[in-house]
Amino acid sequence: MNDQNEGPLARLINVLSQVRPHEIKATFASFALVLILMAAYYILRPVRDAMSSDWSDAELSVLWTINFFFSFAVVAAYGAAVSRIRLKNLVPTVYGFFALTFVAFYLVSRALTTTVIIDKAFYVWVSVFSLFPVSVFWSLMADVYSREQSKRLFGVITTGASLGAMVGPSIPLLFSDLLGTYNLMLVAAAVLLLTVPMIFYIERLKVTQLGNAAASGFAEPERSLGGNPLAGFKLLLSNPMLIGIALFLFCYTGIGSFIYFELKNLMADYSRAERTEYWAMIDLATNTLTIVGGLFVTSRLATRLGLGLTLALIPLIVMMGLLSVAMVPALTIVIILQVFRRGGNYAITRPAREMLFTYVDQETRFKAKQIIDVVVYRGGDVFWSWAFTLLTAVVGLGVAGVAFVGACVAAVWAMLGWTVGQRAEGET
Repeated sequence: MNDQNEGPLARLINVLSQVRPHEIKATFASFALVLILMAAYYILRPVRDAMSSDWSDAELSVLWTINFFFSFAVVAAYGAAVSRIRLKNLVPTVYGFFALTFVAFYLVSRALTTTVIIDKAFYVWVSVFSLFPVSVFWSLMADVYSREQSKRLFGVITTGASLGAMVGPSIPLLFSDLLGTYNLMLVAAAVLLLTVPMIFYIERLKVTQLGNAAASGFAEPERSLGGNPLAGFKLLLSNPMLIGIALFLFCYTGIGSFIYFELKNLMADYSRAERTEYWAMIDLATNTLTIVGGLFVTSRLATRLGLGLTLALIPLIVMMGLLSVAMVPALTIVIILQVFRRGGNYAITRPAREMLFTYVDQETRFKAKQIIDVVVYRGGDVFWSWAFTLLTAVVGLGVAGVAFVGACVAAVWAMLGWTVGQRAEGET
């Protein structure tokens, strides 16, 4: 596509974020799509988390374990859907299905006199929703944009998720007293349904504006991908690059667990109000860093340094931060580290990881990716939470010792990022 008749605004956008004039509509639509998607989730998240206070630690741990196995089953069911549903209808069907489930939860919860069981089911289902539709969104993005475009545009698009994470919680914050907790399920369902026409619009822009309809390896949109429901597992285990991506994500969940538990323990002597302020400050700083990094940094890193260095950058920063914590186990250092880890992941590491899926075929994008994003992620949560407990409760390591172990995990994380990024670009 050419850039004729570009106006001053289009030129400014290109200078600031490397979005070319013919890509503006698609980029903005993708930005808005993930914003709406994340807003729907963050409307539901306070509803889910408010329920958890009614349960014991043991009950919550059981729900986390159920969530892992249930996520496995959901991904397998999704694999069956991918094999049968036409590609052009796949993502709208997924989002429409989730919206209907939230309507169903509302209706059932209103019909029952006691909601303990349905509340626990809702807790698990929203936890699945927190990962699965976002993974499907990035499958769509990898299918819409070329490899070259992904390096320039995914950082900008991901900032929509951060804005959605800021807009979504404001709805229950401002209207929960007026609407009631369960009515927020209907609000989230309505918001989620707004994504359906936007998906069809983006698919049309893929052809009319982006010119990516003829990209190699794409099936016809009127056809399904075929195969069996477990094909994604076979694709994952038979592809060294996919195994590398899975291990990369597995290490990421480990670092997240370690830093989260470190923060929790270092804040133990503070009041609940002080802890709330610290967590709110972390969220605000994280979202700010994500927006700035996604708009102005990620595209330049990916295009100039390549995916290997881009994927390894945040792990290396985290490794150095954890070594600092090992030497000086102070709360301020861990808070700064958490902001850079989360903000750096959302702005740089996550978009770069999604760029890797522009280097694989369409079947892999829509079948194997969700196994990595959901099953491996949740499995990592379970493994690393128990690993942290083992290091502290059994081995007896303190903050400094755990930070050193975390630094070793971060070093492996960085090495995997470098290796996977180099392998992807080396095979093109």
